Amino acid sequence: MNTAVKKVAIIGASGYTGVELMRLIAGHPNLELVLATGDSHAGSLISSLYPSLAASYPEMVFADSDPTTLTQQIAQQVDGVDVAFLGIPHEASLALAPVLVGKVGCVVDLSAAYRLQDASAYPTWYGFTHDQPDLLAQAVYGLPELHRKQLVGAQLVATPGCYVTAATLALAPLVRLGLIINSGIIVDAASGVSGAGRQAKQSNSFATVNEDMNAYGLLDHRHTPEMQEQIGAQVLFTPHLAPMNRGILATCYARPTDPSHTSTESLLAALKEFYADEPFVVVREQSPSTKATLGSNAVHITARFDERTGYVIVVSALDNLCKGASGGAVQAANVALGLSETAGLTSIGVYP
Repeated sequence: MNTAVKKVAIIGASGYTGVELMRLIAGHPNLELVLATGDSHAGSLISSLYPSLAASYPEMVFADSDPTTLTQQIAQQVDGVDVAFLGIPHEASLALAPVLVGKVGCVVDLSAAYRLQDASAYPTWYGFTHDQPDLLAQAVYGLPELHRKQLVGAQLVATPGCYVTAATLALAPLVRLGLIINSGIIVDAASGVSGAGRQAKQSNSFATVNEDMNAYGLLDHRHTPEMQEQIGAQVLFTPHLAPMNRGILATCYARPTDPSHTSTESLLAALKEFYADEPFVVVREQSPSTKATLGSNAVHITARFDERTGYVIVVSALDNLCKGASGGAVQAANVALGLSETAGLTSIGVYP
C-alpha cells in the first residue's frame, strides 16, 4: 500500500466543502495541503475565515484564482500536485477539469459536472450543455461502496451528491439483490442548512430557517437523475430543509418483489451482508439519527417491512459535509491514489 505523502490542491476552498476538506486533510497521514484557492478571499489567512483551522494552517493564505477565467493560471499553480479537489460551480469544473486531468495525479470534482452518465440530461437538470463527452465517459463515480474497483488509479473522480449518497447506500443493495421493485420508489430526505453553501441568502438565514421546516425542489430537484442512475430504479425524490447545521436523514419507501418472503429480519440481514466489509457503513436495527454521524464519514442504515401496507422502509443518516461531500471525496481519493481507504477519516461521530 502506498504510504508516501501526496501534495494536495483545493480549488475553491473558501466554502463549506472546502473547509471540511482542509479539516480532513489536516488529520490525514498521507496528504499535505500545498494550495487552497478562494477568489473572494484571496490573500487573506485561512485561519481568519475559519478559526477552527488555525492550529493546522496558522500562516497559510487563500491563493488568488478565478476558475471561470484563469484556467491556465490554475494549471500552473497545481504543477506537481498529486490530487486536486475542485470545490467550484458545475460549469467552472466542466471547463477546468480537462486542463487538469493528466497534469495532476487525480482530479476529484465535488460539483455535478461529471456525475451523470448521460450528457444529454445536463440541459434539463443543470441548465448547461455538456461539451466534454469523452471526459464524462472517463470519469469514475466516487462512491467506493459501489465503484471501488473502478476508482483504483482513476484520473477523474465525480464526487456524489449528498442526497444521492444517502439514498443510494440505502436502496442500491436491495435493488441489486432483487428484493425491491425498481419503480415507484419514494425518497424523502431532510438536510441541514450547510447543504445550501456558505453564501448568505435570505432562504438560509437564521430567522428563516430556525423553528421551520419545508420541502423544496418538488418534482425537479437536480439530484433526481443521478439518484436514479446509481440506484438503478425510478425514484420520486423530495428534499426538505431542516433547522440544523449538518446532516441528512433519508426515509425511502419501496415495494418488495416477493412480499411473502420479505421481513424486517431478512432486509436487515441482506444489508448487513452486502456491507459486511465496508468500514463506513453501519447497519443496525435502531433508527438512525443525524447527530450520531456528525463529523464522521459514516452512514447509518436500518430497514423495516410493514406487513400492513406492504411497504419496505429504509432509513439512512449521514453528515452531508463529510460522507455526503468532502469525506466521501477523500475516501474516493484514497482509493484512487492507492492509500488506505480509511486514512484521515473516522466512522465515529461527535456527540453530544
